[in-house]
Amino acid sequence: MTGKEGLANPAADATWFRTAFARGRGGGMPSETAMNPAAARPAAVLVPVVERESSLSLLLTKRTDHLHHHPSEISFPGGRVEERDESPVGTALRETEEEIGLGRSHIELLGALPDYLTGTGFRVTPVVGLVHPPFRLRLDAFEVAEAFEVPLSHFLDPANHQRHSMMHEGRLRHFHAMPYGDYYIWGATAGMIMSLYKVLSHG
Repeated sequence: MTGKEGLANPAADATWFRTAFARGRGGGMPSETAMNPAAARPAAVLVPVVERESSLSLLLTKRTDHLHHHPSEISFPGGRVEERDESPVGTALRETEEEIGLGRSHIELLGALPDYLTGTGFRVTPVVGLVHPPFRLRLDAFEVAEAFEVPLSHFLDPANHQRHSMMHEGRLRHFHAMPYGDYYIWGATAGMIMSLYKVLSHG
């Protein structure tokens, strides 16, 4: 079911999620910059959808406040593609295990969303996976201040979607935001969540 009421009800079911994601994949490259994709540095993140007993949730991290790039921001586990990685999927899985201690054996890979161009010069591949409990996270204290879950239904409700703009380095920049409680989820992370919303809306 789609429309103004959002996708909150079917999102409780992992079978629905698998089917909707498979049907809705495709589309162009979301972006928050006019950069040439060929000039961007490759990176990848995992979009971890946790299968809980009563609902699905999205697993997110809060970056530590001393990092050079995006300190204290909400993000998905991930990072730049390294030579040792066999693919962006390998990057997403490696970074997830390094950052939050979530092993590959808990992750059911479903595919990827369209690449996302960031204002900091990265071309990010968002890899989508269902995460099967039980699992125990081990956070890298240097990079990750906190890991937390947000009900997927929150992001699938259009009432929680915001669009803002700001001047950055002399240019007007537009960005998505999806605040949840004390967490301000915005920028590339919110943009990739919007990509997931659009995929599921067409599934």
